[in-house]
Amino acid sequence: MGAQVMDVRFEGLRATGSGTLVLLMDKSGDLTGTAAILDESLAGLIRRAVDLASPPLDFGQAVDVVCPTDSTTGFDRVVVLGAGDDLDAGKAVELGAAVARLASRLKLETVTVAADLAVPKLTPAALAAGLAEGVMLRTYRFDAMKSKAEPTRSTTSAVVLTSAAAEAAAESAARTALVGGVHIARDLVNRPASSLDTTAFVEAAQELEALGVSVEVLDRDAMAALGMGALLGVARGSAMPPYTVVMRWQGGGAGEAPLALVGKGVVFDSGGLSLKPAKSMETMKCDMAGAAAVLGAMHALAGRKAAANVVGAIGLVENMPAANAQRPGDVVTSLSGKTIEVLNTDAEGRLVLADVLWHVRQTVEPGAIIDFATLTGAIIVALGYEHAGLFANDEALAERIVAAGAATGETVWRMPLGSGYAKQLEGGVADLRNIGRPGQAGSSVAAAFLEAFVGDTPWAHLDIAATSFVDSDPPLGTKGGTGWGVRLVDRLVRDHYER
Repeated sequence: MGAQVMDVRFEGLRATGSGTLVLLMDKSGDLTGTAAILDESLAGLIRRAVDLASPPLDFGQAVDVVCPTDSTTGFDRVVVLGAGDDLDAGKAVELGAAVARLASRLKLETVTVAADLAVPKLTPAALAAGLAEGVMLRTYRFDAMKSKAEPTRSTTSAVVLTSAAAEAAAESAARTALVGGVHIARDLVNRPASSLDTTAFVEAAQELEALGVSVEVLDRDAMAALGMGALLGVARGSAMPPYTVVMRWQGGGAGEAPLALVGKGVVFDSGGLSLKPAKSMETMKCDMAGAAAVLGAMHALAGRKAAANVVGAIGLVENMPAANAQRPGDVVTSLSGKTIEVLNTDAEGRLVLADVLWHVRQTVEPGAIIDFATLTGAIIVALGYEHAGLFANDEALAERIVAAGAATGETVWRMPLGSGYAKQLEGGVADLRNIGRPGQAGSSVAAAFLEAFVGDTPWAHLDIAATSFVDSDPPLGTKGGTGWGVRLVDRLVRDHYER
C-alpha cells in the first residue's frame, strides 16, 4: 500500500503563465514582487479588487480576479489569498492547505502559487516547502471504497513559484516522505476491518523493508512461547490471527540506544464480552490508530533517511465476543510475569500494550519509549477534541513532546500520573486489575496501568482517542483518519534524536 502524495513542482518566479495563479498578501495589504508586476500588467485590477474587499485580508480569505481575455499575463484568473501576520513554519503549512482548499473549491486540476512574500521568520525555500507540505497534506483523499472518486475534488498537481526553486525542492523531498507517512496512517485508519485485518496490517508494515526498515513478525505461536498472555487473551474471541510487529530503522550510530515507538493495533474493537453499544462500535475500525501512527512515522523517518535509531513496535489483534473469548473475571499472565484480572474486556488496549511495552523494553533496550493509543473515551471528556493526552514518567521527554506538538500543531496536554491512580489497580485475585473505580480519572488510571510495564525507562503515553479520527473538516486534512502523531514524531526526532 503505497503512499499517494500529490505532485508539487518548484519553478522560478514569473508573472506570466496559464490557468489560475494564487498570490499571497499579508495584513499590510501591499502588492509587492510578482503581485505588483501583475497588477501593473492588469492596469490596477488586482489593487481595486483587494480594496473593494475591505482589506486587510484575514488568513485564508481570498479575492478572486478574472483576467481580461486580452491580458498579456496569460492567466485566466488571479486569486489573492490572505496570509495573515507573523507567518512562521507552522502557519506556512496551514497556508499551503488553504491554497489546496481554494483549488478544490475552484475545481482546479493544477494550481500555481507565487511564494515571494517577504517573511522574516522563513527563508524563501522554507516558505515554498512549507506551502508545498500544506498542499500535499490537504489534498489527501480516501476514495478506495467508492465506485468512483468525487468529481469536485480534482486537484492533482501544484506549482510553487519561488526565488529558491532548487533549495525548496531539496527541502521538500524530506517533507514528501513525511506526508507519505501521514497518508499511510490516514489510509490505515480509514480502511474498514473487512479490508484491513491483522494480516493486511502486517503486510503494510512489511512494505517498509523497501525503505531499509527491518521488519520482524511474531505470530501467535511465537508470542505464546514468549509468554505474551495479556495480548493473546484479547485475541481469543477472534478468527483473526494476532501479531506483534517490530520495525527497526538504523540511521544512527551502531551503539546508540534507539527511540522506541509503540502502537495499539486493535483493528476492530467490539468490546468483547463486555460488549459496546451499537453506536459506539461505528468508529471502532479506528482503534488501531496508534499502530497506524507508528507505522506512518517509521515510513516518514526511513523515507527521509533520518540519522537516528528508531524502533516501532505494534500489537495487532481484533477484540470480539465468541464462545472462547476472554471473560470478565479471567486472569491472564503478562510477559512481565505480572498477573492481571480482566474485569472489563473492553479495556483491552492496555493489555495489548502491556506485553508489547515489556517486550520492547527487554529486547530493544531503548533510550526512551513513546506509546500511541486510542486508549480511553475519558480523555475526550477531559480534553475534548483539541489535544491528545500526555502522560510521562520523565520530565525532559514530556517537555520535548510538548514542544514538538506545538511546532506541528499536533498539540498535547500534560495529564497527571501518581500512586493514587495506580492504587486503584491493585489486584484482588491477581497482581493488577485492568480497570479502576468507575467514573474516576479513567485516562490517568489507564496510563498508570501502562506505567507498570515500562520500569525505569523514560516513557510517555499519548492517548489519541480524540485526535486520530474526526468528523469535522480539519485545516490540514479531511474528515476521517488524521494521521495524528506522524508529524509530531518526525519533529521530535529532528530536534532531539538525530546526530
